[in-house]
Amino acid sequence: MSKLDAFDIQLLNLLQDNALATAEQLARRVPLSASAVTRRVRRLRSAGWIAADVAILAPRLTARRLRALVRVQVHEHAEERGIAALRAALAVEESVQMILDVAGADDLAVLICARDMADYNALAERLFQNDPAVRRYETSFIKRVHKQSALVPLTTGDIG
Repeated sequence: MSKLDAFDIQLLNLLQDNALATAEQLARRVPLSASAVTRRVRRLRSAGWIAADVAILAPRLTARRLRALVRVQVHEHAEERGIAALRAALAVEESVQMILDVAGADDLAVLICARDMADYNALAERLFQNDPAVRRYETSFIKRVHKQSALVPLTTGDIG
């Protein structure tokens, strides 16, 4: 992959905020011409520095969904294949928004967005209760989302 420079870092930060920004809009914030911005963004995409462009839905579409943070402990004797199979099953589930390996008492943290409680219960039974690798799981239901972001602020110190 190509190296990043300070202009690339600026563009990546701006695109994280608005992936639909035009080259002209970006050029107003980065001291480059619109054509130079277009070439750089194309290179950033082709080099794999930008993994995806996503749409974050408006709260009026998602507010009635049930969101849950599930902390999962696996059995101590659950070999890597067992937890790998659990991760794989979670990864293909559309309701699972995030899977994290965590340190501490739990092994995984899973963010789920279900249609309602019945949907969540069926999902939890299928993914956690019936999985022999799962020792226990605990669910915290999310009452309100105050901030949702995938932003990773980059600085020139990230060039390397």
